[in-house]
Amino acid sequence: MKNLVRAGTNPVSAAPAALVGGSGVFLEYADGSRILDASNTGGPLGHAHPAMVEAITTAASFPVVNEGQPWREREAAADELVDIAFAGDDDWVGGVRFGLSGSEVNDIALTLAQAVTGRSPVVARERAYHGLVGLSRDVTVQPQWHGGLSFVDGSVRIPQRGVEVRTIAGPDGTVYSTRGADRIETLTEPALAAALAGSAAVIIDYTQGGRYYDPSYQDRVAAAAREAGSLWIADEVVTGFGRSGSWFAFQGAESRPDLVTLGKPLAGGASPAGAVVLSKDVLEVLREAKWQNYSTFRAHPIMIHAVRAHLRVVRDEGLVERAAVLGERLGRMLVELAERHPSVTRVAGKGLHWTVELRGDDWRSWLANTGERQLTDHVAAEARAHGVAISTSDEATSLFIAPPLIVSDSELEQIVVALDAGLTVADRLLDAAVSA
Repeated sequence: MKNLVRAGTNPVSAAPAALVGGSGVFLEYADGSRILDASNTGGPLGHAHPAMVEAITTAASFPVVNEGQPWREREAAADELVDIAFAGDDDWVGGVRFGLSGSEVNDIALTLAQAVTGRSPVVARERAYHGLVGLSRDVTVQPQWHGGLSFVDGSVRIPQRGVEVRTIAGPDGTVYSTRGADRIETLTEPALAAALAGSAAVIIDYTQGGRYYDPSYQDRVAAAAREAGSLWIADEVVTGFGRSGSWFAFQGAESRPDLVTLGKPLAGGASPAGAVVLSKDVLEVLREAKWQNYSTFRAHPIMIHAVRAHLRVVRDEGLVERAAVLGERLGRMLVELAERHPSVTRVAGKGLHWTVELRGDDWRSWLANTGERQLTDHVAAEARAHGVAISTSDEATSLFIAPPLIVSDSELEQIVVALDAGLTVADRLLDAAVSA
């Protein structure tokens, strides 16, 4: 690496093996190794899926058209998104606006909410991550994802927020925890009402920081937002398109959002992509206004073809239903692991997105401002030695498991075996620390 600047907490001490390809759920490296990709929310169909390769190849022959030019394929993609992904649940959908990424569309949705309501403050739930662009960075309240600089000497430079952000307690989603393990605070009605008073919007996601979907929580937030005159934004950038075991996480409750944001898996991992889905009520406001929000490459032909191909694969191969079945199985296996490994304090998740939390520092003070290897780094390294890539989300104590939706039963077992090996290392390191 000579000129590429890598995003990350601290300087890279050693160059990783060169990534040269991928097929199915596996990544392929120059040294001949094949690693099972077990933490990739942006690649729901794995790598080089034939339908996605064909879509991208076909799209390369289309002209580059910006948002100002009408294009039938873009309109068809919006229709197909609603007809397939929101089938049977589309009575509240008013329209679709495409974007470039989850971070961007979260910023777009929050900006629109400010314009619609005429208010400025926004509300996020504890431990949220919504991106690192504009207002999406403002509402990212996981402490280490501040968008600034964390130095190895322990110092931190955090950019100031551009808007007032109020934080409410979040959902939980725990299926296993040890006595004394960190549990999120309960959301009280007075606290919820106070946070929403005079706010433009409340934005809620359902995986970040290991906090998962809760239907009663969603309905309470939605009702309080309506009472306060705020818009409710469902961030489905991670959970959408089957990841949570349903097309969208919010569908598990009665309430429906004012805005839904989509990203990561939207184009099947074959292209960057994002979208904002507007409710009929929000769209009605826009009928009497010009929405002054443009971009050159939103809904680029490559993205549009990838979106349409992805939607059809998920529908035709029954991947949403499969994610629900595999998710129940994976959850049981992870709880069994947790019961055997004292290094684990908590397991939470839904569908094919799970978090395993380890003993260690409180997340509230974690700024990733150290060059030392963390417990999660050791677990990930051992899992990789067993042929599986597991992500640490740049946290000292949190691992997440999110394989492609096409993962097989045997590949799911391989992930659990590798994690078992990693947690054995964590147990040994913690025992050594206690004995020292």
